[in-house]
Amino acid sequence: METIEEKAKDYSHILGWGIDADPKNDPTYPIKLRTDNEQTGHTWDRPEQQPVDIEVLRSIERPTVSAVFGTSTPPSGLSGQIRRFAFRFSESEYGHWLPLLLADRVNVVEGIVDDFRRGRVPNIFAEKGMQADWKYDRNGLIKKVLIGAAITTVAFTLLSRNKRTRKR
Repeated sequence: METIEEKAKDYSHILGWGIDADPKNDPTYPIKLRTDNEQTGHTWDRPEQQPVDIEVLRSIERPTVSAVFGTSTPPSGLSGQIRRFAFRFSESEYGHWLPLLLADRVNVVEGIVDDFRRGRVPNIFAEKGMQADWKYDRNGLIKKVLIGAAITTVAFTLLSRNKRTRKR
């Protein structure tokens, strides 16, 4: 079996490749007993499985649920349906990542609707970090607002024009 130093020589044309191949350049040297077993697979005991008491979406590349996972916001609503759809695809496909991006945007709208339903008015200005943008990137914020207003105006105009056309 090749050592890490031998493997690093194959890619020496890549800037910075193999920078950690020299054991004396390893920040854990000489404390860590370096055996290069890290390159062959698991050298540690798997932690105890976290109980699965809610729906956990997992990649189709993984045969099991990972030992530890986040449970702060289990999939729900339309965004949850989109996420479930996304996890039917491999992580190497756009069919996985693009729906997840869409689900994030849908989840934002669901959160705003949920706030209104509970009788709260969301402070979108603060939640989007616009106060920091106003302080540190005022021109960028103004540009974003103007572009958003222009897109909204065009969309509203096109949608209202189609309604008038249908009535005739």
